[in-house]
Amino acid sequence: MSISPLTPTLSCPHAPTETYWGYDYDLVIVGGGIVGLTLAAALKDSGLKILLIEARVASAAVAKGQAYAVHLLSAQIFQGIGLWDKILPNIAKYNQVRLSDADYPDVVNFQTDDLGTPELGYVAEHYALLAPLQEFVQSCANVTILCPAEVVSTQNERDIVTINIKIGDENQIIRSKLLVAADGSKSPIRQAAGIKTKGWKYWQSCIVAFVKPEKSHNNTAYEKFWSSGPFAILPLPGNRCRIVWTAPHEEAKALCALNDEEFLAELTKRYGQQMGKLELLGDRFIFQVQLMQSDRYVLPRLALIGDAAHNCHPVGGQGLNLGIRDAAALAEIIQTAHQNRQDIGNISILKQYESWRKKENLAILGFTDLLDRVFSNNFLPIVIIRRLGLWIMQRVPIVKIFALKLMIGLKGKTPELAKR
Repeated sequence: MSISPLTPTLSCPHAPTETYWGYDYDLVIVGGGIVGLTLAAALKDSGLKILLIEARVASAAVAKGQAYAVHLLSAQIFQGIGLWDKILPNIAKYNQVRLSDADYPDVVNFQTDDLGTPELGYVAEHYALLAPLQEFVQSCANVTILCPAEVVSTQNERDIVTINIKIGDENQIIRSKLLVAADGSKSPIRQAAGIKTKGWKYWQSCIVAFVKPEKSHNNTAYEKFWSSGPFAILPLPGNRCRIVWTAPHEEAKALCALNDEEFLAELTKRYGQQMGKLELLGDRFIFQVQLMQSDRYVLPRLALIGDAAHNCHPVGGQGLNLGIRDAAALAEIIQTAHQNRQDIGNISILKQYESWRKKENLAILGFTDLLDRVFSNNFLPIVIIRRLGLWIMQRVPIVKIFALKLMIGLKGKTPELAKR
C-alpha cells in the first residue's frame, strides 16, 4: 500500500481528487478518534468508498492518558468488526462491580453470576483502543485517511455535499453523498449546520488520575457515591487503577492544587483501605462535567455521532460506549441502504439512525443525570429513598439484573454487528 505525502501519519490509498459518478466518496467522516474510526472500520466490507479526515496527529486524550470503561455491548461490536482480538490483550477485565453510598454499609455487589458471562466489562486506556483501530482502518482498501487535514467549509445541496479541505497550504474540494461529524462536543460541523443543543454544565468537575495500590485490585470496579459527587475506581493492567473523582468546581480545583502527599491523603479517604497504600502515577487532570443532547442528529446529507451528538455525566462510564453504539447503528443503516441501492444521504434513511439512537441516548443521559442528582446531596428524604433503593437492588434479583444490564449497555436495540 502506498503512502500519500499528504498523510504523514496514516495511509491514504486513494487520491482525494479521484471521482466516480459525480462523487469523490460515498461517505466523508470528520474526526479520526475512536468513534469515527469505529464507523469506518464497521464499513470495511460495505462497498462504500470512504474518506476519513483528522485534524490532529496526536490527540489530547492520548497526552492525558485517558481511560474508559468498555461495556459488553461495545466489546461485542468490536468482535463483530474483527478487532477485539487485537484490543483484548492490552486492556483489563472486571468481573465484579461494587456500588455503595458513602459510608452506608449495604453495598450492592454485581458479579458475573448475575449475567452468566465471564466478565462484566473492561477498562481500556485511550491508546489501547485507538492504535488497533488505526491499524485496522489503514488496512481497509475502501478507506482513505487524511491526517492532518482541516475542514474549512461545507455546502449541502439536494444530491451532494461539497467539503472544502485544507491540507497544508493547499485546499481540496471533495464531493460526497454523506458527511458524518465525529468531531467532538464542540463540533464545528454541527455548529456550521445550525443544529442547536440542549443541556447544561454541572456544578461539578472531574479529577482523573492513575494510581498503583499496594494490594491487588482483583479486577473489581467501584462506584462510590459521596454527597460531593460520584467516585469511580477502574482496574487497569499492571495492577494500576484509574480514578474518576467528581467534586464541586472549587473543591476539585483545591484538590488538584495539593501536593502529591496531601492529595493522596484526601484520595485515600474516598478510595478506602481495601487495597492498602496508594502510589500516584503521573499527573492528575481536571475537566468540567456537562450534559448535552443535540436537537437533531441528522439533516439531509449530514449525521452526527458520538460527542458531536451528545455528552453525559461520567458516572457509570457511559459516554464512549454511546458513541460506539452510534457508529455501529449508523453503519448498519447506511450499509443496508447501499445494498438496497438507496441514497445513503437521503434524510429518510438518516432518520432511521436518529430514531434509533436519539431516544436511547436520551434515556442514558437521563439515567446518569438522575444518579448524580439523587446521590450528590444530603437531603434526608432522598438519602432514605436512595438507600432503600440500594437495599432492594441487592436483594431482589430482577431489579439487580435490570440495573446491571442498563449500566453495561445490554438494554436497547442491539446492532447486527454485535450479534456476529
